[in-house]
Amino acid sequence: MGLDLSERAYRGQRWAARTALASAGLAVLVPLAHGGVGGVLLLVAGAAGLGLSAVAAWWTLTLRGRLRWAAAVVAVTVPAALVALFAATLFWALLVSVALWAVAVWSGRYALRGTGGTRVRVMRERRTPPPSRPFLIMNPRSGGGKVVRFALKEKAERLGARVVLLDPDQHQDVTVLAREAVAEGADLLGVAGGDGTQALVAAVAAEHDIPFLVISAGTRNHFAMDLGLDRDDPATCLDALTDGVELRVDLGFAGDRPFVNNASFGAYAAIVQSPGYRDDKIGTSLELLPDLLTRQQGPRLTARAAGTTLTAPHAVLVSNNPYRTDDPFGLGRRDRLDAGVLGVLGIRVDSAAEAAALLLDPAPDGLTNVTAPEVVVAADRAEIEAGIDGEALVLPAPVHCRIAPGALRVRVPRRRPGVPQRGPRLDWRRLRKLAATVGRTAAPGRGPFL
Repeated sequence: MGLDLSERAYRGQRWAARTALASAGLAVLVPLAHGGVGGVLLLVAGAAGLGLSAVAAWWTLTLRGRLRWAAAVVAVTVPAALVALFAATLFWALLVSVALWAVAVWSGRYALRGTGGTRVRVMRERRTPPPSRPFLIMNPRSGGGKVVRFALKEKAERLGARVVLLDPDQHQDVTVLAREAVAEGADLLGVAGGDGTQALVAAVAAEHDIPFLVISAGTRNHFAMDLGLDRDDPATCLDALTDGVELRVDLGFAGDRPFVNNASFGAYAAIVQSPGYRDDKIGTSLELLPDLLTRQQGPRLTARAAGTTLTAPHAVLVSNNPYRTDDPFGLGRRDRLDAGVLGVLGIRVDSAAEAAALLLDPAPDGLTNVTAPEVVVAADRAEIEAGIDGEALVLPAPVHCRIAPGALRVRVPRRRPGVPQRGPRLDWRRLRKLAATVGRTAAPGRGPFL
């Protein structure tokens, strides 16, 4: 019976692969067949329009005055005109095409389950006793006042935690507060605040090998998002004090500065140093970008990682584990935080043509995406501007970035809403091989999948 079920499963996977390939092909052919020669011309016009939009966007960022505003109008109106043109000529065909693509994606991922393809591994959870002397630092200003709005201090104290509220009117060193708490016997450190504060306290917890609690009371809460925590209701994070599990995750360092998300260098890092950035992000960016992108200001960077050298990139993003780049719905997220590598993303765009290539070329020369345990970012000056988990800093050059694998014990609620449940990534080459197999040659690790 087991063999019959196995054969049936393989047969289902093969037919799912064939369905995925057929649906993907029809998704392309339906608009072309509906539009005929006009459909082909529309696709050409669409590609040309995307290229023109990229060029216009580059001019918008690098020019000033009337030319900038003219370029901005082109950057907005061309995509809008293309959408209207496609909707007017291929409306129902586009709807059918989108539906076919959905079938192709679902069938493809179903087909690749169990064939040995790349899967997203879930971080291992460990059951540990709840803390007896938890210590929490809370920033009442973070996230627009979430600490007060969700009564986090009162709820944490009812659960037995000692809570320190940061004083908005004076600087308090959270690293010192965390070290003092550990010296007084705290067996868990936690933060309700932004990711920059989270990283500083997390480093102390990692140093003393005690659990760390993330409370999603910041503005963006990227670290909390990748841990699967509820970002809408930070009070649910306190459930970890009574019904929690531990995850062993990595911690990044840029020099001696820890980060839980990323360290950025280049144009963005230079912009956030500006005194006016917090009050007028868009205006400050538009004022500084022309000189930064045309290299009239800012350092000339060089980054080295895993045998790859990035020469004069405009921006370098070094992340604690790599961000997704193959899924448009998952951009800005990390599948896991315990792979033991840094993600390195570098961008160099020196002309309008290179800006268009970034959008149209599937592997543009101006985009570098690698992983490495260590990254060295150098510059043609003694100091480098950096953004560390959103905090503006200036670091001595060169900056050595490294990953500390499994250094941080993060205590999270046993039940949390954002734990990623992703299937295998779509691999069209594997799907073609699976669709062409016969019988048990479709089994994992056999036949064409070797």
